[in-house]
Amino acid sequence: MSETADDGDAPTRVAIACQGGGSHTAFTAGVLKRLLRDWPDEYELVGISGTSGGAFNALAAWYGLVTADEDRAIELLDAIWEDLSASDLSDRFANDFVVGLSRLGSTGVPMPQISPYAIPGSEAGKDEIRDTLERHIEFEAIPDYCDREAPELVVGTVDINAGVFETFVDEQVTTDAVLASAAVPTLFEAVEIDGHRHWDGLFSQNPPIDDLMTVDADRKPDELWVIQINPQETEGEPTSLAEIADRRNELAGNISLNQELNVIRRVNEWIDAGHLPESDFSKTAIRRLSMGKSYHCSTKVDRRPSFIQELMALGEEQATSFLKSSELDESNYVTAEPRHKPSAQ
Repeated sequence: MSETADDGDAPTRVAIACQGGGSHTAFTAGVLKRLLRDWPDEYELVGISGTSGGAFNALAAWYGLVTADEDRAIELLDAIWEDLSASDLSDRFANDFVVGLSRLGSTGVPMPQISPYAIPGSEAGKDEIRDTLERHIEFEAIPDYCDREAPELVVGTVDINAGVFETFVDEQVTTDAVLASAAVPTLFEAVEIDGHRHWDGLFSQNPPIDDLMTVDADRKPDELWVIQINPQETEGEPTSLAEIADRRNELAGNISLNQELNVIRRVNEWIDAGHLPESDFSKTAIRRLSMGKSYHCSTKVDRRPSFIQELMALGEEQATSFLKSSELDESNYVTAEPRHKPSAQ
C-alpha cells in the first residue's frame, strides 16, 4: 500500500491488530474492506495481526495485498466469510442448535459437558475451516511474499504443553497455525505443531501486538489501529446470570489486549518524560476501532448469513467514521490513558 505521502514526506506507518471473537469478527472483515477500499495515501501498512476469527481476516487481507492489490484482498474477505456462513439447510439447523445451546448455557441451566475428544466427528467443523482456507489461500506460497516490503503477518495461539503464548509470523503462518488460533478447546481438539499442542489464541494475545512493535526501527508503526470486538466499557451492573456471563466473556477477551497496550503507553510516557532517548525510541499512537454495539455472547457462534452480513455492514459503517476522525480529529491519538483511582476516604 502507500509508499509515500502526497506531499513527498514519509508516510505514517500503521499496523492493524484484529481481535478474535468468533462470528463477531465478521465485523472486522467489514472494517478491513472499507479501510482497503479508501486507504489514505498518507499511511503505509507495515503489519497486520489477528487471533482466532481475527486471524482469518488478517490472513485474507494480507494475502490479497501481497499477491495482487486491495481489490483482491476485499474479494478474499467476502469469499471466506461467504464459505464460513451457514448457508445450506443442514448447516443452518446445526447453527441454530449450537447458538441455542450457548444461549441456554449462559442462563445457568445445567447443560451436559462433553469433551470434543469424546464426540465422533468433532473434527468435521475444523476440517471445514481448513478446506475453506486452503480453497482461497495458497499457504505453500506464503514464504515467497514475505520480503521486507510486505507488511508483517502475525497469528496468535497458545502452546498448552509449554504453557506460553506463541505467535506465528510471516512464513511460519501455515494452515495449522491459523486453525490452532481458532481451536476453541470446548469445541475442537488441539492442533499439533512441532510436537506441541495449541489452542485458540483467545487464551493468549488477543490480538498479537508485541510482534508488530518489535521490528526494525524503519518498520515500527507510528500508529496502532486495534479492531476491538469485545466492548471495553459497559453501563450499569450485570445482575442476571446471562448478563454476568456476557460481561465475563468480554473482560476475559480484553485482558491480554489491555496489558499489551499499557506497555506501549508506558513507553510513550517514558519518552515524554525523557527517560528514553527519542533517537533510539519512538512513540506509537493507539487508536481503537470498536463495534459500538453489544451482542449476546452466544452470537459469537452464530453463522447465519444475515447476521454475518449485518456485522460486515456495521464494520464498514464504523470504519467510515474512523477514517473521517483520523483526518479531522487528532484527539483520537491516544498516547496515555489515566488510571481510575479510588477517592480518599
